[in-house]
Amino acid sequence: MITSTSSKQVKNLILLGKKPKERRGQQVFLAEGKKMFLEAPKELLKKVYVSESFFEIKENKSLVEQADYEVLKDSVFQAVSDTKTPQGILSVISMPKWDKEQLLKKQDGFFLLLEGIQDPGNLGTMLRTAEGAGITAVIANKTTVDLYNPKTIRSTMGSIFRVPFLTADNFYGVMAELKKHSVKIYAAHLEGSVSCYEPDYKGSVGFLMGNEGNGLTREAAALADTCIKIPMEGEVESLNAAVAAAILMYEANRQRKG
Repeated sequence: MITSTSSKQVKNLILLGKKPKERRGQQVFLAEGKKMFLEAPKELLKKVYVSESFFEIKENKSLVEQADYEVLKDSVFQAVSDTKTPQGILSVISMPKWDKEQLLKKQDGFFLLLEGIQDPGNLGTMLRTAEGAGITAVIANKTTVDLYNPKTIRSTMGSIFRVPFLTADNFYGVMAELKKHSVKIYAAHLEGSVSCYEPDYKGSVGFLMGNEGNGLTREAAALADTCIKIPMEGEVESLNAAVAAAILMYEANRQRKG
């Protein structure tokens, strides 16, 4: 059992929780909770850390004994946890790898394109909703918050293991490539002239979402085929980014199933 935060393993866990650069360098991320441990593909699960009190429960002990695990003193586990009330189990998981070329040319592809999303909770919720709506892949630019931020991971509720996600070095280039594959791109825009319920989303389609505060850059919006807006009642000007993305994805899902 590890009893000190000066342990090399513990120091590394703290770095992985706080530093995107460390996660990218080691190509791993942290996921807290029993649900995330159970849903993680076995080939991606590198190691599991559990608190002493978690391990004392018989069913928990038998659960983690199937994996490469380490027990931490409760106070040490608290130090590596990103939550105020830790669940007692923390998994180190390899980052999933997705084939960009195969995804971009998929027939009748269905994409969520993200430019500058900053809230980890929004990004995680978008990924979770994307799975429910049947998205082919989520593609983000480099200014979007790190997918492997612990808060994002929690918000995905396990969808991170199943929804292809790409961070594009050349986001505009990826958009241009999608258009070459006949993907129609619809930009969610406050100045959109078309209601989001008017277009036909049954073919290859992508929804482009911008930063929570500033929206899309002009460059990104200019690459869209159509700027759309969600009709509003009352005096509301805009919706939360994750809510807006959900409305668009599920409208497309409804049409594509019809």
